[in-house]
Amino acid sequence: MHDTPRYEAYEAGVSRGAPAGTVARGWLRADEALHTGKMNGQFVEEFPFAIGRADLARGQERFNIYCTPCHGTLGDGNGMVVQRGMRQAASYHQDRLRQEKLGYFFDVTTNGFGAMQGYAEQIPVRDRWLIVAYVRTLQLSQYASIDDVPADRRGELDGPARPAEKH
Repeated sequence: MHDTPRYEAYEAGVSRGAPAGTVARGWLRADEALHTGKMNGQFVEEFPFAIGRADLARGQERFNIYCTPCHGTLGDGNGMVVQRGMRQAASYHQDRLRQEKLGYFFDVTTNGFGAMQGYAEQIPVRDRWLIVAYVRTLQLSQYASIDDVPADRRGELDGPARPAEKH
């Protein structure tokens, strides 16, 4: 230590560069579909991992935090921000958006679109996919038919009639 050479703060040879092939922690994007919503430049049509009920519940929770202010609880584009005079957000129930691939919604959530900001820094990758799952659920809830319900589960829809509530 006694004979350690002294370096000037901005001397070029003092700072070492990162070794070749080094990836910063948290920046490895090995699964293209998971991190971009695209595969070979095309939006993906399926989720990159299995989605369960708990995942949908988390997607709804994240949707309510990040998306509801503009898109509203039903995804109709009539959130509180819009009700206070700002530009109307897109409704997820437009024919064009109901037909979009899942990767499109992930890409818009990540990078933004039009007046919407991107949420890549605020929302982790998995949570963005869960929001997409919940958006698809909202779309299906508004345009579902009885044929969309499996035959063995249709009986659950016909519950016993409940008496009217007194006011």
